[in-house]
Amino acid sequence: MKKILKVIEKDIELKDTTQVESEEIIDNDKKIVNQGEKKSKKIKDFFNKEQVKQLLNKIINTKIFVLVTSISIFLKTLLLYKVAIFNNTQITTNCIYNTISFISIILILPMLLKNRFRFITANIINLFVSFLLCINEIYYSYATNLVSISQISNLQYGKEISAALPNLIHIHQILYFIDIILILCLCAFKRIKLQKRVKNNYIVSICYIIIMLMLITKFVSKNIEEARVHQYNKLLQVENASIYGYHYIDFTNNLNMKKNLKYKTKEAMLQDYNLLKNTYDEKYKLQYDFTEIAKDKNVIIVQLESIQNFVVNRKINGYEITPNLNKFLNENIKFTNMQNQSYSSTADSEYSAMNSIFPLENGMSFAQYASNDYSDIYKLFKSAGYTTTYIHGNEGSFWNRESVYSRLKIDNLYFDDKFDENVERINEYVSDEQVYRKIVDEIKTYDNKFFVNIVASSSHIAFDLPGIQNKEEKVKIDVGEQYKGMFFGNYLEAANYADYAFGIFIDELKKAGLYEDTVILVYGDHAGLQMYNYEMIDFINEVTQLNDIKTQINYSNVLCGLRIPGVKAFSIDKPVSKIDIKPTLTEICGIEDGFSLGESMFSNKDYVSLNNGRIITDKYFYNGDWFLIETGEMLDINLMDDSVKQMLNYYLDCLQKELDISLSINILNLLKE
Repeated sequence: MKKILKVIEKDIELKDTTQVESEEIIDNDKKIVNQGEKKSKKIKDFFNKEQVKQLLNKIINTKIFVLVTSISIFLKTLLLYKVAIFNNTQITTNCIYNTISFISIILILPMLLKNRFRFITANIINLFVSFLLCINEIYYSYATNLVSISQISNLQYGKEISAALPNLIHIHQILYFIDIILILCLCAFKRIKLQKRVKNNYIVSICYIIIMLMLITKFVSKNIEEARVHQYNKLLQVENASIYGYHYIDFTNNLNMKKNLKYKTKEAMLQDYNLLKNTYDEKYKLQYDFTEIAKDKNVIIVQLESIQNFVVNRKINGYEITPNLNKFLNENIKFTNMQNQSYSSTADSEYSAMNSIFPLENGMSFAQYASNDYSDIYKLFKSAGYTTTYIHGNEGSFWNRESVYSRLKIDNLYFDDKFDENVERINEYVSDEQVYRKIVDEIKTYDNKFFVNIVASSSHIAFDLPGIQNKEEKVKIDVGEQYKGMFFGNYLEAANYADYAFGIFIDELKKAGLYEDTVILVYGDHAGLQMYNYEMIDFINEVTQLNDIKTQINYSNVLCGLRIPGVKAFSIDKPVSKIDIKPTLTEICGIEDGFSLGESMFSNKDYVSLNNGRIITDKYFYNGDWFLIETGEMLDINLMDDSVKQMLNYYLDCLQKELDISLSINILNLLKE
């Protein structure tokens, strides 16, 4: 009985303790709530205080507002530098100084204006600059390049371009507009009021203008001229003159484009072209002599959308990403270091391969200069008795292709409108599989040797294969939970589909008895992933470690292989490029090449130039400075052996000549007969 009473007493004590603790918890909760309410009230009181309102209005209604706007724009510019342009490098001192100077210069106007006009003008400038910075970040993430005023005409392709936007829009980009949003909120809640008349301190304005003029004459103008030297390298222009200096240079260059060209006449251009080619002939010899080995053979070029070289012979979760392409490359001539001339569009890649000259940026050569004459590959093969054909599953209006190709020596031209209305479409373009089946059916009817250019498009960004039928039968890889539904996983699946369709194409050629007697060149048009896509970098690092220079080279390194009937498989690891395609095919087919800035891919030429002012050799990489590819180390050319220094300077001289010649041909139509 005593034991039972003790248990009851303990139970009562426990209940009392629990009740006390519960009451204490409730009291604490009430205290926390009260404290929260007090803090909330304090915050509300703070923002409702008359002195805060007066302070805001003092800022808004004086020249201090221009200063605050300047600081805001500067911070937004630093955001662009940090997340995009200088993502993996140090921001240069010149860039910072010029950024501050240009921001001060563009805000001279509101500094001179009176109250309301000053407020409105400063906000308009702020909004314009914010859009400019945000657009530059988005485009740089997409193409590792900066927006040019010449690209305004590209807005007509907004539907296709917008496909990439979901992967390029990030939450931090709201920071470009956060100050403007805050000002709009303050205006909406009537926390600020613009005064009609405020005394204007002209002495402050005059001092400001004098300081700005000193900056312009002593610092900005000097760096602008230094930046102009890097005509083709926008990144170096930003490093030397800031993002605003770059846009100033870009604007003035576009106004004076013809005036600034090095070659105004065909004769002057050809003089330097012949000197350049003569040095090539002396310096570079054929490493493999396949001259006329494919004379009178059929020729097919296949350009694959967004297929980079890193997917070749790689597996994911035990599945080959590109089994059919691997088989083709391993059985034929594999080029492991094919570099895309331009960082941007499919049309640029076609242009380089077709004409063996450098394109303008982002399809501009096709879009703006459709009436130009070139020593193009179709003209050469047509003159040699080939039936010429071009096929692409997209609309002929995109990048002005129909206008371009309809002027060339092409017997058969196929765009989207030549296909059945109900045919399978991926990304709204005719699927690669259907394009391949169509072209094989067509060439089976040819009585003559043929030259065919196929442009595939199904593995286009955003790589989610919209419209594909029976996807599980055509996409065989398993990207796993790690990448499923992610951009990188979608890219691998799109590459696997492109490979599936290419396998269908090879099978159909063999069934038709066309494979054995046909030269086939296959290559990727440009990068599919951003330069610093971290899933891609981790994936590559599983096999080989990338430094920053190798990462940059990987971005322009696309898949490439060539089948020549009767030639056994081997690999070429030296750098080659799209402008080398035309002279290579004409050489093996025994056709007179005509005008080409490129060289045969079978020569021992050991460097390639890119149209953004970069150079890639087997050992060195140039991007304003020289780097050793293997280690990523920046080199001081003045400390190098004379023979190496002479060689690197030779590359730089050739780069400048090649780009100057190409630009003059594009703008002035200097190859017109």
